[in-house]
Amino acid sequence: MKALLVIDYTVDFVVGKLPCGQPAIDIEDRIAALTARFAAEGDFVVMAVDLHREGDELHPEHKLFPPHNIEGTSGRELYGKLKETYEAHRDRIHWMDKTRYSAFAGTDLELQLRMRDIRELHLVGVCTDICVLHTAVDAYNRGYELAVHADAVATFNAPGHDWALGHFRDSLGAAMYKDGQQIKR
Repeated sequence: MKALLVIDYTVDFVVGKLPCGQPAIDIEDRIAALTARFAAEGDFVVMAVDLHREGDELHPEHKLFPPHNIEGTSGRELYGKLKETYEAHRDRIHWMDKTRYSAFAGTDLELQLRMRDIRELHLVGVCTDICVLHTAVDAYNRGYELAVHADAVATFNAPGHDWALGHFRDSLGAAMYKDGQQIKR
């Protein structure tokens, strides 16, 4: 069994308080389609969603980024077609709040994966060079096989995006996919 981790594809990260903008908008259909496919095939799908609290000055991101993904705001909702896909497959998708870049930091993600004997993780979402990257590094360090869907990750930093894609492939040994096909090295 494999798992799809959908990382931070929310209103705030696409068009809201900390937007990736057009690059994130451009991957909307692909993320929704992958989520629907993995859920329909019975694979474990996780919505790993950034959670912040209003005025939390102790959080390390407080000095780095404007407030975003604040609990109870519309900015924390899944963006566009992914929201519809989540609603359609809610009974087969695991929602997980996270408060750090990595979906493993301070969550029960590893326990959820180990209970299901999952060894292969597919990653999609935003930001390629921040939360997707930190999740991938933590997964690699825990011994998971990685797959990154290059056409379903985005960021607001084009050079960071390109660097992260190379790092996934060359340093973490991730299988890279585009248009449903594995990209050969």
